[in-house]
Amino acid sequence: MKALLCKSYGPPENLIIEEVPDLEPGAGEAVVQVYAASLNFPDTLQIQGKYQFQPPMPFSPGSEVGGVILKLGQGVTGFSVGDRVMATPSIGGMAEQVRCAAAGLRKIPESMDFKTAAGFAMVYTTSYHALKQRAHIKPGETLLVLGASGGVGMAAVELGKLMGARVIAAASSDEKLAFVKQAGPDDLLNYGDGDLKEKVKALTNDRGADVIYDPVGGDLFDQATRSIAWNGRLLVVGFTSGRIPSYPANLALLKGSSMVGVFLGRFRKEEPEEYERNFQELFDMYTAGKIKPIVTESFAFDDYVAAFSVFRDRKVMGKVTFEIRKE
Repeated sequence: MKALLCKSYGPPENLIIEEVPDLEPGAGEAVVQVYAASLNFPDTLQIQGKYQFQPPMPFSPGSEVGGVILKLGQGVTGFSVGDRVMATPSIGGMAEQVRCAAAGLRKIPESMDFKTAAGFAMVYTTSYHALKQRAHIKPGETLLVLGASGGVGMAAVELGKLMGARVIAAASSDEKLAFVKQAGPDDLLNYGDGDLKEKVKALTNDRGADVIYDPVGGDLFDQATRSIAWNGRLLVVGFTSGRIPSYPANLALLKGSSMVGVFLGRFRKEEPEEYERNFQELFDMYTAGKIKPIVTESFAFDDYVAAFSVFRDRKVMGKVTFEIRKE
C-alpha cells in the first residue's frame, strides 16, 4: 500500500509517498481501506514537531478517515468486512490503509459519502464539547466565534445556533464571511483590520460576548480578553496564528470571566462515556438534517503539498480532505 510519510520535521515539502507493507489488525482493531482522509490544523503541527503528541518517526499523519473495513482483528464485534465507516485513528490516516481500534469506528449511512465521513468527527466533537461541557452555553447567550470560516469555526457556528445562542461569526475577510453566512450566524464581523474589541462592543451594546470560541490565539486572543461579558467564558481551542498568548489575570478579576481549555483528546480519554454521548447526539443531528458538514476542498493524494499549504497560507474555509481512493 502507499502512505504519506513524515521522516523529518519541517514543511510539507519534506513529506514523501512511499510503498509500505499492508497492515494487519491487532486484537480489538480493524484495518480500514481509506477512501478519504481529513486534513486538520494539528496535522500541520505534527509534521513540524510542534504538537502536544508526537508519534515516533517515520509516521503518516491523519486522525480521521472515511472508508471500508478490510480486515477485522480478534474480539471485534458489531462490524463486518465491507462495512462503510468513519474511523478516528490517533495517527496514520493519510495512507491507503489505516489500523484503528474498534472504539474509533462508526458505521455511516448510505447518504454520507466518504469525504463527509472523513471530515465529520474532529470538528464537530471539538466544538460540541467546547460549547456543551466547557462553556455550558445557555439559550439567549451571545457566542463570538473567531476563525469562523475554518472547520471547527463553522461547526461552532452551526452548533451555537442549534443550542439557542446568538452567534457572531468573525473572520479576517469578507470572502470568508460570505462563506460562513451559509451556517446561519446572526451577525458577521470582519477583524481583518485588526479591530475586534470595538466591533464586538458595537454589536453587543458594550456588554461583550458571553462565550468566545478562539481557535486562533495571538493578537485576537489579546483583544478577546477585553471583549468578554461579565461571567464570560473564553474557550481556548487552538493557536492557528502561531503565537500562544498569555492571559491577563487582572481582566479575569475585573470581568468575573474564565479562560477555559478545550482539549478533545484528553476529554475522550478522561470522560469516554460523555464523549460517546456527544458523538451519538451529533450523529442524530446529522441524520435529522440539523447539521450539514461542508467539504470545500478535496485534493488528490499526491497533491499533499498544496493541501497542507492551504493551512500554511491561512486560506482554510470549511473542511479539507484527500481523496485516497475513488468511491
